[in-house]
Amino acid sequence: MKPITYEQAAADIVAAGARLYQAGLVAGNDGNLSVRLNENEVLLTPTGVSKGALTPDMPVLVDMRGEVLAGRLKPTSEWALHLAVYQNNPEVRAVIHAHAPYAAAFALAGRTLAGCKLAEVTECLGEIPLLPYAPPGSAELAEQVGQAAAGYRGALMAAHGPVCWGGDMRQALYRLEELELACKIVWLAEQMK
Repeated sequence: MKPITYEQAAADIVAAGARLYQAGLVAGNDGNLSVRLNENEVLLTPTGVSKGALTPDMPVLVDMRGEVLAGRLKPTSEWALHLAVYQNNPEVRAVIHAHAPYAAAFALAGRTLAGCKLAEVTECLGEIPLLPYAPPGSAELAEQVGQAAAGYRGALMAAHGPVCWGGDMRQALYRLEELELACKIVWLAEQMK
């Protein structure tokens, strides 16, 4: 695994957070992002901070057990979810959880994109499973998402929202955006029936 510098990871998190916020895929202090720097270190967004207001000094450095190594703020309450993804798929270097409206609506309604023929789904995302409900921040949710990371590119967490991952922050972000757009297009198409 080629290491990523703290500075580059922090810049990626700040840029992706701003993009998510500006696109309305997160609001208030919603969502969380992370980048895996190396075999044992992950940089996470802090809890209680808007993703649109992140600065490079805010992300929190943790080890693969969740122990804080550096940072002045507390890590996201979803830290275990992020670490579970990295532990179950060594190719993943970035994870994003957002409350993207259409994807979150699908998760709340207990729906998936199964059977969707959009190229964004069939070529880019593949199957996106709907995980059973587990409380946000719980070990149960982290375990479910970690298991999904072994075979998928993202997941819908029931009554919670989407989470996507990738080989870098750009890929994770694009997957989340593609998932949100696909959910929106499917919803719009259903209104035309």
